[in-house]
Amino acid sequence: MANSQAICTSFKVEILLGQHQLGTATLTSRSSLTSPTTDTVKAALFLVSGSLGAATTAYSATSEVSGTNYTAGGVTVTNATAPTSSGTTAFWTPSASLSWTTVTLATAFDCVLVYNSTQSNRAIGVYTFGSTTITGGNLTITMPTNDSSNALLRIA
Repeated sequence: MANSQAICTSFKVEILLGQHQLGTATLTSRSSLTSPTTDTVKAALFLVSGSLGAATTAYSATSEVSGTNYTAGGVTVTNATAPTSSGTTAFWTPSASLSWTTVTLATAFDCVLVYNSTQSNRAIGVYTFGSTTITGGNLTITMPTNDSSNALLRIA
């Protein structure tokens, strides 16, 4: 089975349960009654041979890339933009691109898993792109415009 792009089904349920705090801290945290906190979101790269998709519930190192200057678990996502809405669509995009510097990832990869490391590594979404390898280069995944038509995460 191949990786497939999707907002993870478990994430859809978890947002209804209040288990994710994306963007600027506006809600009282689940662990403190006085201090709002934002969850730490991460992004990890996965091999073409992986099988991530809507059924992915949490980050796992299975099928994750490995190589020079790549750390298992991926990179921390800049999570400073508050979710918002326009019309009937709610949306959120990380406030900065995802970047890996001087990496060598010789085995083909084609997706990134965005997940909430604060909340037991719960999966948020799987985002696919063309099969890629890198030798001693930089990888930047540019984030889309944060609006109801283009945002990384859109719920309509």
